[in-house]
Amino acid sequence: MKLVDEAEITVTAGNGGNGCIGFRREKFIPLGGPDGGDGGAGGDVWLQADENLNTLVDFRHQTRFKAQRGENGMGSQRYGKAGEDTVITVPVGTVIHNVDTDEVIGDLTEHGQRLLVAKGGHGGLGNMHFKSSVNRSPRKATPGGEGESRVLRLELKLLADVGLLGFPNAGKSTFIRAVSAATPKVADYPFTTLYPNLGVVSVEPGRSFVIADIPGLIEGAADGAGLGSLFLRHVQRTRLLLHLVDIAPMDYEGSAVSPVEQVRAIEHELRKYDPAMLEKPRWLVLNKADLMFEDEAREAAEKIVAELGWTQPWYVVSALGRDGTWPIMLAVQTFFDRLREEALEAQEGA
Repeated sequence: MKLVDEAEITVTAGNGGNGCIGFRREKFIPLGGPDGGDGGAGGDVWLQADENLNTLVDFRHQTRFKAQRGENGMGSQRYGKAGEDTVITVPVGTVIHNVDTDEVIGDLTEHGQRLLVAKGGHGGLGNMHFKSSVNRSPRKATPGGEGESRVLRLELKLLADVGLLGFPNAGKSTFIRAVSAATPKVADYPFTTLYPNLGVVSVEPGRSFVIADIPGLIEGAADGAGLGSLFLRHVQRTRLLLHLVDIAPMDYEGSAVSPVEQVRAIEHELRKYDPAMLEKPRWLVLNKADLMFEDEAREAAEKIVAELGWTQPWYVVSALGRDGTWPIMLAVQTFFDRLREEALEAQEGA
């Protein structure tokens, strides 16, 4: 499955500073020669890979980046200061396309790897460069060069951090729409989701994760029924599973499945496909609580949890009303932050 995050940005390097027209003026030297300094070079724009980022979500909020202009030259042969570079951090694995030429100009595959995407303009020349035997006092200087400007398309092949498990129509598409900018097709019948839907959840700038709503499981998925085997292969690569269950299933032609049966059926498919998948962190999300009174929903949830002997985190939510969904996202982000800290500690201790 090709799961891709894309963003389009405009990068503009700084213009070079202008050269200076100046003349040496000191006591007892009334006719000093030209001493105008050169302008500083404009700042460059770089992309730099950062292993702590995993999505391009931050580029929804900022799409234009500009480096600093070089300072103009000054008298006494003083050069203008070069403009500061702008460094834009992107996730490892980002592929960079030039939109105008449709060519790939780079692929950042390692942490810290850099790519120059816009070169700053050169500094202009001061009049001290134009002195000659026939022109001892030139009144000529050159302007700084223009910085390069490009429109770039960033492309990142994503692996979902969070996979949504659940029967068809458990409310996964509604859930992902409630917590991210994804807009999957939603309708009131099973198998609404025919292709993977991907959402990026941004808790705050620089802290985000990818959540995947992939076609709902049915019994026999591990044997390839429906889209099951494709789904399970992708779920295998996630770091956390959210197991969505319809807390109040409607009767589809007399075939409604109780919440406990929903969970056990999917656990059965996971076990058949790869028993190790049952060892993966999996949180229970009891959805569609809006179809019941609050105390009824809580009572039903506690009964389901007790009957399952559930020991991992569990939540009661209404994805349709976005009630209770955001605390789960904060908990997920905290979970990933802790995993990252543990990995860093392990590296330092090695």
